[in-house]
Amino acid sequence: MSTPVKKVPLHLQSAQNRLLIKHGKIVNVDSVVDGDVYIEDGVIKQVGSNLIIPGGTRIIDARGKYVIPGGIDPHTHLEIEFMGAKSVDDFYRGTKAAIAGGTTMIIDFALPKKGQSLLETYQKYRESADEKVCCDYGLHVGVTWWSDKVREEMEILCKHHGVNSFKTFMAYKDVFMLGDSELFEVFERCKELGAVALVHAENGSIIAKKAQQLLAAGITGPEGHQLSRPEPVEAEAVGRACVIANQVNCPLYVVHVMSKPAADVLVQARNVSSASGQSPVFGETLVAALASDGKQYRHTCWYHAAAHVVSPPLSPDADTKNHLLRLLAEDGLQLVGSDNCTFSLDQKAMGKDDFTKIPNGVNGVEDRMSVVWEKGVHSGVMDVKRFVAVTSTNAAKIFNIYPRKGCIAVGSDADIVVWDPVKTRVISAKTHNQAVDFNIFEGMECHGVPEYVIVNGRVCVDEGDLKAVQGFGKFVPTPVYSEYVYEKVKHAEEDATLNSVSVPAVVTKMNELKLDIAVENGGILLEPKLADEAPVSPAAEASLTSCPSSKGQRNLQDSTFSISEELDDTARKSCIRVKNPPGGQSSGGFW
Repeated sequence: MSTPVKKVPLHLQSAQNRLLIKHGKIVNVDSVVDGDVYIEDGVIKQVGSNLIIPGGTRIIDARGKYVIPGGIDPHTHLEIEFMGAKSVDDFYRGTKAAIAGGTTMIIDFALPKKGQSLLETYQKYRESADEKVCCDYGLHVGVTWWSDKVREEMEILCKHHGVNSFKTFMAYKDVFMLGDSELFEVFERCKELGAVALVHAENGSIIAKKAQQLLAAGITGPEGHQLSRPEPVEAEAVGRACVIANQVNCPLYVVHVMSKPAADVLVQARNVSSASGQSPVFGETLVAALASDGKQYRHTCWYHAAAHVVSPPLSPDADTKNHLLRLLAEDGLQLVGSDNCTFSLDQKAMGKDDFTKIPNGVNGVEDRMSVVWEKGVHSGVMDVKRFVAVTSTNAAKIFNIYPRKGCIAVGSDADIVVWDPVKTRVISAKTHNQAVDFNIFEGMECHGVPEYVIVNGRVCVDEGDLKAVQGFGKFVPTPVYSEYVYEKVKHAEEDATLNSVSVPAVVTKMNELKLDIAVENGGILLEPKLADEAPVSPAAEASLTSCPSSKGQRNLQDSTFSISEELDDTARKSCIRVKNPPGGQSSGGFW
């Protein structure tokens, strides 16, 4: 293991304080412009051309290269204790590797065991990370059990400790998993606090049953991991999480969307018919899902197969990679994380005779940027602006650290990468900077390499030479009520108000239509009366959404009263059913 580079006292860093990046193509999510960037004391001071700068400034020539915001990896697990093992990448090695790949901030997870204090777990992670991190970091906090104490600690974390996101699990039964009623309570609390709810969406109960069946049938290898978690199990949970979150108007961030069906359900949830835009649902996929697939679980080498075990599993459908990339390019999905949770091959061997005991997790924090560039930009699926969005800016906006992070602008932190789009590198465990002894991207050639990586104004990759400094990074608070997120919540609530009708009004309309009222699966089922009943009154007829018959007259058999359509002309349909999910009115569409 390499010797950590000790933190350099600030008074010895004067040579690092002033930098000028010249002749680069400066990229933000909405623009690519030729220009220069001047940095002083860790902050971007000027952006433009013909800048006037003080003497003694170091100049970096970025001619022919992109100048992009440093990557933000929204999903890492460094030093996590999980499934009887502790991940081998600690906060030093993990953040050092992140910098080597062009990532200048990570957001990790403080996950308490059931019954453990959220505050104490948070403090434990802070104490471990603060003295080790080479780049800035934030923390999501897990809610793995529910009580009044948890409710109170969530508020304390939001108000006093810079946490604005809480992760829940629908999988890992008896370990992290919450039931639907508990999810409802957590999501409701997140909304009250102005936080973002994160969810690992898989149906844990089905997974547990299928794992038992597979083991009983003698299937013990890594292939059993995939077989126990079929794609509909992920898709169902994504849909259920979206419905629960919608009932309390809570913004939802679905982590590691790995399959086509799950991704499509999420896109459907985002694209709820709305005059104000998309619903507050966000989707993250993993770099592993963009570059590998489920055939790895049937590799003849057990260790190779086990090294790819991650949850949800890699998809057996080879086209899933392309599907997820297209959704990233089209904003169906918003971010790419690594879910970097690395275990050595010896640790993976804990599940040699039982796939349920293989510690789940793969690498990715170092290779995320290059792999996304190779698969997304170099292949022509997305442009460089979208690359910046899915690897940096969207995370900064969702977790409310934009424009401090995630963009190149005056006043932003000087977290910058000078990106060479032509240079290539071949990924290998023999040369990577992580502590893990296997790399799931082994042998992949990637176009797109960080030539310079600047962390808070300090050059930490210098012409490809890694110079990360232990302890140089710091904790970055993520404030509640992200404008980017809660503007969507506000619009969704406004639309729900516009599209809702009070119960007496609903009953009145039903009576005017001469409809029988019944309940079916928690929704309202409207059954037309027989044709010989009294006709609808002219006033009622004029006020209702109607579908004209061939003669231009309203045909009762072709129309319905719809709560969501009463004040919204965007989605008129011929049907006789109006469904509301249990727990409240909806704004139509997916909900």
